[in-house]
Amino acid sequence: MKAILNHLFEHKTFSREQSKEILTNIAQGKYNVSQMAAFMTAYCMRTITVDELEGFRDAMLELCLPVNLEAEDLIDLCGTGGDGKDTFNISTLASFVVAGAGYKVAKHGNYGVSSGCGSSNVMEYLGYQFTSDGNKLNRGLDKANICFLHAPLFHPAMKTVAPVRRELGVKTFFNMLGPMVNPARPNNQMVGVYNLELARLYAYLYQKSMINYTIVNALDGYDEVSLTGDFKTFSADGERINSISALGFDKVNAVEITGGHTVADSAAIFMQVLEGKATAAQNNVVLCNAALAIRTIKGRQTFADSFYEAEEALMNGKAMESFKNLLQN
Repeated sequence: MKAILNHLFEHKTFSREQSKEILTNIAQGKYNVSQMAAFMTAYCMRTITVDELEGFRDAMLELCLPVNLEAEDLIDLCGTGGDGKDTFNISTLASFVVAGAGYKVAKHGNYGVSSGCGSSNVMEYLGYQFTSDGNKLNRGLDKANICFLHAPLFHPAMKTVAPVRRELGVKTFFNMLGPMVNPARPNNQMVGVYNLELARLYAYLYQKSMINYTIVNALDGYDEVSLTGDFKTFSADGERINSISALGFDKVNAVEITGGHTVADSAAIFMQVLEGKATAAQNNVVLCNAALAIRTIKGRQTFADSFYEAEEALMNGKAMESFKNLLQN
């Protein structure tokens, strides 16, 4: 590790294969806690390259526990986190809306690191029992149109670095990897990232894949459609700035979409949205992200039509039904 750190301190980069080997060694516990912390901190202070991100991703996917989901057409809605905005659990709620609209969702999630309440925190608090059992995951898809893949159950590397990440308490390159290493390897993905530089890195990698994708970054730094300002999307159709006014929405204040100070507070907001008791701002933010995911699956369908599908799923209780069915599975 000393040679690796010196390499970083000299502002040098690693190849794809070198990066894969380093992360494999981290996962296998070949470095001590101080060395891992130093390595992650160095990446907080410099830009990751495409080769490095690709190599880290390759290692995570090679080491992960595989899962065989029977649904052919799957989507994941997953943000990198690390935007420091402390929103409520928008992408997780949007996942249930998409499932309620009839699409199959393989939601990849984890505990919050740089935020207080990740998707796993709120799902666990609300009674969901994490599982890596393929039969249970497939039953979830059959009964609820959604399964939840708790990242630490599938990624040995997560177990090794989790304590270090918690103690650092800031975003690391593991935030960047989260959406790319879903063990179900869904063929559709809506990915939220916290800055344009990372969005372009993601776009470059996804262009080389067979995945049908939309990458989204709000221009004011959210890793999702926040409606606090315009947002940029990257897909096979190219790069586009999306004006919220052109989509028919008023700008919302950041405070309107913040999460609670505790997991209990976040869970309360989560249930208010599913129960139809949320504010217009909370509903619209969830529905816009769900609409973008539906549009990713459907391809040429308009955003307006996709939004209508999402709105119907939330307002007629189908999203709540998906949530209840998943918990009962």
